[in-house]
This record gives sequence, structure tokens and C-alpha cells, in this order.
Amino acid sequence: MAEARETTRTAVLREPGTIEVQERPRPQPAADEVLVQVTSVGVCGSDTHYFTHGRIGSYAVTAPLVLGHEAAGVIVEVGTDVDPARVGQRVSIEPGVPCRQCEQCLAGRYNLCPDMVFHATPPVDGSLSEVIAHHHAFAHPVPDTVGDDAAAMVEPLSVALWACRKAGVSAGDRVLVTGAGPVGLLCAQVARVAGAVEVVVTDVNPHRLAVAAAHGATDTVDAREVTLADHYDGRPAPQVLLECSGHAGSTLAGLRSLAPAGRAVLVGMGGDTLDLPLSLVQERELLVTGVFRYANTWPPAIALVAAGQVRLDDLVTGHFDLDQTAAALTAAADDPRAIKSMIHPQD
Repeated sequence: MAEARETTRTAVLREPGTIEVQERPRPQPAADEVLVQVTSVGVCGSDTHYFTHGRIGSYAVTAPLVLGHEAAGVIVEVGTDVDPARVGQRVSIEPGVPCRQCEQCLAGRYNLCPDMVFHATPPVDGSLSEVIAHHHAFAHPVPDTVGDDAAAMVEPLSVALWACRKAGVSAGDRVLVTGAGPVGLLCAQVARVAGAVEVVVTDVNPHRLAVAAAHGATDTVDAREVTLADHYDGRPAPQVLLECSGHAGSTLAGLRSLAPAGRAVLVGMGGDTLDLPLSLVQERELLVTGVFRYANTWPPAIALVAAGQVRLDDLVTGHFDLDQTAAALTAAADDPRAIKSMIHPQD
């Protein structure tokens, strides 16, 4: 076997709008870590936002940062406390490592851990590198029937799975998904798997609506042509809103569409504030909550993909190598048909 290189090629955000591929020292795994040769990294809207604006809310890029938190790869080395039999195992990376000791972690809500170390969230470097070190418990094995891109996309699938759990989507539910980006499209698929009999997806992009219709949606609404109020006029109202656009107008239209006692989960990140119509929430007894990442979603998400109940590879619209990272980060803005771009650090 060839001796491992002492450096690893890494795509680094030097400043907003500037990506530089650097040779960085090859990481060494701590006792409880594994070294992963990264095969695929998905581009998320947060990566694009950091690249374009240098910040998301209170998280600001103040020093060079490695982006990427949707990753998969192969374990090539293990720390002293990790079973050496894991070398060669294909894994999907759960990008957040909680403390596992605080009140939230011990309650099972480790996504709310105040000391979470999360890939590509300043100042923590992400996955856009040939090799990364990661805690062994958050490097989840995937079967060979799940490809590298799909293994990386378990991360956005986990967002969708967590949103549907928070909404309590169950058999017979009517669901409205606002926003047909990658997470919205995955929410539609997960909602159908959970038993929803109706999943309406709305967006302003006709291509994405067509993809939604082929991946779980029972109906689609082009928001440029039909309002949600008109769509639901004379139809049963949805019991669940999965708001994935982050757009204030879509959020309010979705809330107004909900049936009494409806459940709204705000998934998309938009502005910092929203004028919430309290009389609507109170008079209909709507439940409104947010989601922040996910917890305990990786094994079931991998199982859904392996069983063919959720299709991920169909959403991939572009493949890039590490030197093309900047193009991958802007692909969705450059091409209205782009949905999910994947970067392959080994190419």
C-alpha cells in the first residue's frame, strides 16, 4: 500500500467570493476519531451564503474557513480507542459532534447542545478536503447499495426527516410544502413515506415543481400563477405546513392555509423576523415551531435510502472537483434547473 501523503488538498474560503485550494497538513485522528477519505460533499445553501455574504445571522467568517457539511467517504485510519476493523468502511458523516454531557444531550436533544462542534460553522472547518478527522460515533456506516452522493445527501435528508418528526406527520395527513429546493423536495418524499395522503408543493420554479411531482408530491402549485388561497378554495385544508422557502410571504400564505389545529414547522432560513398574525395562530390553535439541525436521524435516513423509499441521486444536477468549488457554490444561482451540486475531492 502506498504511503499516505503528509498533506491534503483543501478548498478554503479566504474571504467572501474567494475560494483557494491549499495543501494543508494531513489530520491525525484523536483517540476517539476516524480519518475519512472524503468521496463526496454536497453544496448547501448555507455554504453558498457564507461564500457570497461571509455570514449567516450571528455566525460570521472572520478567518479562512473550510466549507461543506454534507459529506461521505471511506475510513482509512482509526484512533487508538476505535475498532481497527472499521478501516475500509464507507460512511456518511453526521457533521455535528455534541458534548454528550449537557442537559440537552442527556435529554436526547443533542442538536440543541450549546457546545456543539459543527462542520463549516465558523470557526469550525468543514468537509471540503481530501481527508478529514471526525468522531467515530458520528461516522455512520452505509451499505454498498447506497452511492457516495446519496451517502453525503443523508444530511439534507435528515433535515427533512427531523422536520416531519417535529410536525408529527402520520398516516392520512394532508401536507403543504412551501419551497421546492433540495430540503423541500426531500420533505415531500419523507411525508409520503410517513403516510401523508396528500402532499402539495409550491414554488416559483416550474422545473423544480416538475421534479416534486415525480418525487412524492400529489399536486404542485406555481406561486407565480395561483395563490394558495385560490388553490385550497373548495378543497380540504392541509393539517401540516413544512415551510422550506424562508420567504416571509410564503410563510404567511402557508400559515393562512392551515386547517384549525394545524402544525407548522419553519425549516427554511429567511429573514431574522416575521410579522406573525397572532389572531390566526390563536383562533385556529395553530402549533408553530422551528427546527435546528436534527438528532437521531442518520440510521433511519440511511435505511430509507437503502430500501429505495427515498430517492436522492435523482436530485443531483452537477458534479464538480475540488478546483471547481466556487462554480459548485454558485450553480443554483446560475442555472434555474440546478438542484443539488456535489463536489468530489478525490477527482
